[in-house]
This record gives sequence, C-alpha cells and structure tokens, in this order.
Amino acid sequence: MANAVNIGVLVSGNGSNLQAIIDRIEDGTIPARITCVISNNAGAYGLQRAEKHGIPAVHMDHRIFSGRESYDTAMVEALKQYDVNLVVLAGFMRIITPVFLDAFPLAVMNIHPALLPSFPGIHAQRQALDYGVKFTGCTTHFVDAGTDTGPIIMQSVVPVLPDDTEESLSARIQIEEHRVFPESVRLFVEGRLTVDGRRVIVS
Repeated sequence: MANAVNIGVLVSGNGSNLQAIIDRIEDGTIPARITCVISNNAGAYGLQRAEKHGIPAVHMDHRIFSGRESYDTAMVEALKQYDVNLVVLAGFMRIITPVFLDAFPLAVMNIHPALLPSFPGIHAQRQALDYGVKFTGCTTHFVDAGTDTGPIIMQSVVPVLPDDTEESLSARIQIEEHRVFPESVRLFVEGRLTVDGRRVIVS
C-alpha cells in the first residue's frame, strides 16, 4: 500500500457496521485506520463505539446549519482535518450533496440492505417483503448524486423465508452486511477497485 488510507465513518445510530469494520482493522484484515467517526445524532451509539476504541468521536448537529450544503461543507472540513481519504456511510441517515461528493470523488462508500437497483431508499426490507421476492440481500456501492444509484462494489444474496418479518429479514441481511462491508473497504484500501462507467472492477 503506497499511501496509508485514513477512514472517516459517518453514523446516525447503532453503528453495527462501524463495529464490523473496527474489528477487521484491529485483527489486521484491513490495513488502514479510522481517524474519526462523525454523527448528526448526539445519542448515536456509534459515537460510543468509537470512543471505546480510542477513535475521535464528533457530534455535528445538522439542525444548526442553514441547509444541506452548509452542513456538508462543515463535514468536509472536519474530515479533512482528520486526513480522511475514504468516507464510509455506516447507517448515516442523511442525503449527501454534491458539495460532499466533489470533495471525495469515488471515495464515499455506502451499504444498502437490498440487491440494488431493486428497492432503493428507506425501508428496503419492507419493500422486498411487500413485493414478494424470493431473494434479497445487501449491496455495497460508491455513492453518487442519486439515491442508492452509484457503481456497485459487492453484493450478497439472502433468501426471503415464508414466515419472515421485516425484523427477521433485516437481522439476516445484517449478518451479510457485517461480512461484505469490511471486505469492500479492504479492497479499496488495497487499491484493488477500479471504476469503469457503472462497473467496479476488482483486481
């Protein structure tokens, strides 16, 4: 790895995917470090997870900013202060603006609890159940200006069982999220991801 990768993680809630990435960094699977965790929610458990592992935890309340662009500008400034060159959205419940994306081109990664392009947006598990699909799963992708429309990095398939509820399906998808998200981060850190149009090529 020619240049060390510093990861900034954005969370709004529990941060279980953050924990999965922290675990893989600490066991040596991902040769990088998380230099900061930022949340728009002061009560996000993800901030406590960061503190437990000695990672700077920053609360930035979006409500005190005039709009999305001004908030994103402030977040970019904060991430730059921590020398971040990969941003990971681990349950960050806000729309990212072009102001943010332009600062980290093809270096903002998200995970979505469905097999994109199916069921974008919120309540993806409920959408899958309502539609009656037999399989769903999770998708890691680079973030673009659309809603869950960026180039796909990895996907994992989860069967939908006849007696599934939104909660039971979400729990099984999350098991795969905790495997696929750290692996996608590792591939980025190792310089093995190339984007060609809509295709992400793994070397």
